[in-house]
Amino acid sequence: MELPVATERGAADELARSLREAIQRLNRRVRQTRPVGDLTYGQLSALTSLQLAGALTPRELADVERVQPPTMTKIVGKLEQRGLVVRTPHPTDGRQVILAPTEQGRAMYAQFEKLRNEWLADQLAALTPEDRDVLVRAAEILQQVARA
Repeated sequence: MELPVATERGAADELARSLREAIQRLNRRVRQTRPVGDLTYGQLSALTSLQLAGALTPRELADVERVQPPTMTKIVGKLEQRGLVVRTPHPTDGRQVILAPTEQGRAMYAQFEKLRNEWLADQLAALTPEDRDVLVRAAEILQQVARA
């Protein structure tokens, strides 16, 4: 029996709400899993973006992080003070600089990723094998949705 389109849309709307809330809660919990320190969420997020991109201009980083350039200037300044980010001249535009993580910045990023993965792996290990199998498939589907 086929469901009416309106019912399918209603079910999709409910699933969207439920998934969004679960993903937001999980993301918030994973973000809280970090070593005690003075690196803010904004600084960690910027460092993560630079680690994933390799290098960005300050404007590109602000765009990726969805913050205003003055806010990013402050974040980058703090990361530079800690030796986590380095500025180098832009190869084609002398008015700009390129930001990249330093070796220390990459090591800090790796430490955060390790702690996050360990926390999540602990949570997943507590699930039944059947639930983990469902999550394997769900992760594949979520990757497809994210790429769309």
